[in-house]
Amino acid sequence: MRSGLTFEDLGDLLERPLLATLATYDREGLVVLSPVWFEWWEGGFNVVVGAHDVKSRSLRRDPRASLVVAEAEPPMRGIEIRTLAKLSPNRADVDRRIALRYLMPAAVDSFLASTGEGTMIRLDPGRIRAWDFADEHS
Repeated sequence: MRSGLTFEDLGDLLERPLLATLATYDREGLVVLSPVWFEWWEGGFNVVVGAHDVKSRSLRRDPRASLVVAEAEPPMRGIEIRTLAKLSPNRADVDRRIALRYLMPAAVDSFLASTGEGTMIRLDPGRIRAWDFADEHS
């Protein structure tokens, strides 16, 4: 396994419509893992959740967060960041860009109309761990 990679070493990993796993903390301090849609935008990750979603409630209480994006097929690239989340009101442009990553274009408008008010979670990289198994699959 190659480790200590940079964002650039990961190629198109962050452009692919993979699910990310967001780690937050519940009231008892236990880790809660949630699959989320994301976008890599201007040097950080954007995630949109419902305004009253457990993830946004948890992050308001404790902003510590981790996010993992990894692929299951060779070269099995992945990245984990640990950071403090910043929450803000949902932005329609971010919501639309993320929906277009994961849905067929014809389904985006109806999906966005059904989601209602949301919260944007911004995750700027803090501690970074990136890897791949390219050497094992060449």
